[in-house]
Amino acid sequence: MQVQDADLKLLRVFDTVVRCGGYAAAQSALNLGGSRISEYMSQLETRMGVRLCERGRAGFRLTEDGAHLHEAAQRLLGAVDTFSLESGALSKQLRGALRFGVIEATLTDDQSPLLPAIRSFVRVAPDVHLQIVMDTPAGMEQRVLDGSLHLALGPFPDRVAGLDYRTLYREEQLLYCASPHPVYSCPPGPRQLEEISRSKLAARTYLGGQELTLLQIAEAAASVDNVEGRALLILSGNYLGFLPAHYAHPWEQSGLLKRINPHRLRTHLEFKAIRRHSPQPARAVQGFLDHLVSASQQRKRPAGKL
Repeated sequence: MQVQDADLKLLRVFDTVVRCGGYAAAQSALNLGGSRISEYMSQLETRMGVRLCERGRAGFRLTEDGAHLHEAAQRLLGAVDTFSLESGALSKQLRGALRFGVIEATLTDDQSPLLPAIRSFVRVAPDVHLQIVMDTPAGMEQRVLDGSLHLALGPFPDRVAGLDYRTLYREEQLLYCASPHPVYSCPPGPRQLEEISRSKLAARTYLGGQELTLLQIAEAAASVDNVEGRALLILSGNYLGFLPAHYAHPWEQSGLLKRINPHRLRTHLEFKAIRRHSPQPARAVQGFLDHLVSASQQRKRPAGKL
């Protein structure tokens, strides 16, 4: 298949439909009606000669061929966006699409450099189109490796070959329980520790072992790779779990959540910016990374302070 301009347009529509989870949800993102989106998808299926997705009462889902094409499309569109960034730099202009990954539930952290970095970067590079993608740490590492993301910011406990890591800040994590949980009314001490060891833990998928060791719990009762899902389980009153202090603050203030022995039962996540080791990043990508680093340095505070 020789890729032409029309094919890139169809692939961008396809990518948006997949990311939005269906035709209806993609209408506002594409500013297109459902019939027009359906027409574009039919054109792409005809061009490829395969069925890409299924629609019906069961909802939208990709076929096996559709999933393979979407992975390839993400790599291709990422490469096209990188070319736009690099070609713009030749004329000393920062323009093109910059794809940036981040995990959810970081907006309320006053130590995150993301908001001030975006604010300052957009002032100096108003023609760069930022595309924010939310994913798990492992998912973002894979996307940066395959080129579908230029940069990502998140907690990456292990280093992956081919990626450069830059630590920017750390996020404090405390152990919480909800008011119906038996530990809620236990004062710190041997009885509380015994009650904790018998409790169900909602663990982070990528750091579960560390939490089990700290709490002396044999195994996790649930594993969740996102903060909101973990908070949902903890607020049910059936589970203990670690949450970012900034995220749990509203429920803690209302009395629904309580910190458990915060001086002892606490961890933290190192948030790092990652990019591919090679080739050298486009000027706009390096510029955005520089703004992240600068913003993180301005927001430093003593380690351990909540």
